[in-house]
Amino acid sequence: MNIILLGYMGSGKSSIGRDLAFKLKMNCLDLDDYIETQEKKSINQIFQDKGEIYFRKKENLYLKEVLETKNNSIISLGGGTPCFAGNLELIKNNKSAKSVYLKTSLQELVNRLFLEKEKRPLIAHITSKDDLKDFIRKHLFERSFYYNQAEFVISTDDKTVEEIVVEAQKALF
Repeated sequence: MNIILLGYMGSGKSSIGRDLAFKLKMNCLDLDDYIETQEKKSINQIFQDKGEIYFRKKENLYLKEVLETKNNSIISLGGGTPCFAGNLELIKNNKSAKSVYLKTSLQELVNRLFLEKEKRPLIAHITSKDDLKDFIRKHLFERSFYYNQAEFVISTDDKTVEEIVVEAQKALF
């Protein structure tokens, strides 16, 4: 079985994925890290050099590869992964995959992401918290349709990573 973590950037997919994999004695794979390894470039570099459309095509290719070749893994997706190129259907149609949406409120995402926006190519250019809030609000409106199709939804607000991991374990098993 593979457990697929999805949610907006900053929702904790990577951190929770590592801890959940450790607890469940499963492998841990972050799709963005996998893409960087395969492409031999950072996500930022891919966006700068080739653009988002190229990135989304590669993301789809590597998601297919991971779903076909990796087993017994926690797979953390990029925030946009389920929203493009039929990726959500790939996940939903994969009999060995269970999907979990890590749902985080708009204000919590703004607070988390404003501190680390330079590391995030889609928001690195945003200079104020109000502009970031507007950007995230628009994305959440567009993406929540996809996110809410996950088999399980876990709210992350006001919870520690450990609390979320325990909640995920209870939901999944």
